[in-house]
Amino acid sequence: MSLDGFSMRPLVRELNDALAGGRIDKITQPNKQSIVLSIRQPGQNHQLHISINSQNPTAHLLTKNLENPPEPPVFCMVLRKQLENSRIAAIRQHGLDRLILIDMDSIAAGGIIVTKTLVLELMGKYSNIILIQDGVIIDALRKIGTNSSRVRTVLPGDAYELPPGQDKLDLFTVPMTEVMARLQANSPEERLDKALLGTCMGFGPVSAKEVCFLGGFAPSTRLSALEDVDFQAVSAALSEIREAASGETPQPVILIDGQQKVLAMAAFPLHYLSDAVTLSFPNISAMLEKASALAGSYVLPDKDRFKKLVKNELHRAENKLVKLDEEIAAAENAEEYKIRGDNLMTYQYQYNDHEDAAITVVNIYSETGEEITIPLDQRYTIIQNMQLCYKKYDKLKRAQELLQVQRQECEASITYLESIEASLLASASIGEIAEIHNELVEGGYLREKLKRKNNDKPSHPFRFTAPDGTQILVGKNNYQNDKLTCKTASFNDTWFHTQNIPGSHVILRNGGEEISEETLLLAAQLAAHFSKAQGSSKVPVDYTEIRCVKKPSGSKPGFVIFTNQKTLYITPDEQELAPILAQDPQ
Repeated sequence: MSLDGFSMRPLVRELNDALAGGRIDKITQPNKQSIVLSIRQPGQNHQLHISINSQNPTAHLLTKNLENPPEPPVFCMVLRKQLENSRIAAIRQHGLDRLILIDMDSIAAGGIIVTKTLVLELMGKYSNIILIQDGVIIDALRKIGTNSSRVRTVLPGDAYELPPGQDKLDLFTVPMTEVMARLQANSPEERLDKALLGTCMGFGPVSAKEVCFLGGFAPSTRLSALEDVDFQAVSAALSEIREAASGETPQPVILIDGQQKVLAMAAFPLHYLSDAVTLSFPNISAMLEKASALAGSYVLPDKDRFKKLVKNELHRAENKLVKLDEEIAAAENAEEYKIRGDNLMTYQYQYNDHEDAAITVVNIYSETGEEITIPLDQRYTIIQNMQLCYKKYDKLKRAQELLQVQRQECEASITYLESIEASLLASASIGEIAEIHNELVEGGYLREKLKRKNNDKPSHPFRFTAPDGTQILVGKNNYQNDKLTCKTASFNDTWFHTQNIPGSHVILRNGGEEISEETLLLAAQLAAHFSKAQGSSKVPVDYTEIRCVKKPSGSKPGFVIFTNQKTLYITPDEQELAPILAQDPQ
């Protein structure tokens, strides 16, 4: 979900008012899909966040700083070289397209002022950030060669081409009578919302549906069903939405459902989704910042890469477990080969070598005289076939023990990988991702060097306070789990963990004092919430004193054994947890 070009017009006006004339002080690139321009204005500083995330491409001012990797990517270095200390001349929109151009003036050699333009193409999966000068591309965040697109390449040195103009009408410049004439010229069988999209420049589905609602029609209404008075209602609705978008003080809103999913957003009030919850904001940047948070469009560097790696390793381990079970099932037939060998030994003198592919004899072990058919390899003698049966028997007997050991190791690997998967979900800082990186390297899953020197913001466990004042600590990854359980917690604190489910270690700092039922249930709910069982019901949560929790020597990070535990069955109440979780916004 992103803004359409119609709602982007007041956004561009807002950004231009705030940033025009400002000097670019610093440029950072928090992840592969976004950059942040730090802009200094007299008496205040701004941060312009530009993201080309396909789910929510955006450009808005930040109120909260984003973490940056210790080493800037190449594109960030190019922008620093080209744009730092430049002054923003203007921020403008190309027509009503989802395309924003930021013109920046800088002093080149010889004291000449040159203008460079940062082009923000905020168009879903085709979004891009392109730096141009005199119509020539200097660099781009997403380089597009002939292998990716036969229509348009985006490479350094290429001439930059703006998207071709659309045969649509601009509501802000064209008289409404002309707009309505174009609308009525569509096919009579065209849907009203589709006709609006094809007529009005910059319109997206949200704007079109809002106009339909304001006019009192369903989006699927055919133009043939509308009379003159109906078209007058559509004209009034278009005028109303135009006035709302062109006002000096926009009224941006986000519509969300019960699961906090963004259904629609615009720079003006929306009414067509009556069941949705409406969130209002003082400006468009605040709205876009909230939308980015709801959509989870900001992704820490390497987080997606590690998620994919862990997922692949889990898939491989699960496939191995299936094959091991098949081999174990085959190994359980070891006695069958011993019975074949014993029967061949008994009847060997009754058959000639190399003649039969199989022999059927009375099983010497059958009390009722049942027969057994023994397949033979005609390349070998009867004695050699008997020896092959005994060898197969010995091999399968040995395999039974080895396969069981391998199966236990494979199950342990799956549990460990699932714990890393849960850690990635809880991680919200570069320092925490760095800890998971080192854990993957030490576990042999990632062939990279350990991050020895880490200048990132140090990671800390979640810290919550129960209503009675008791402190609750929650580990975000296996390293933090080990540190909390083995070093931070006192011997008489209480330890919580989901039963046989990967999740965080939860420490209730009660110091041996009696725990109230409310606090006990809260700690258990946090253990269930920060686990793979998040969102499930009747989650078993074990708890015991720290003195009963031990970490075996040489065990993997996060693995402990414990005794004297009690078990609670918890169904987490997310609404009840919300004020507690808000104490530590990650």
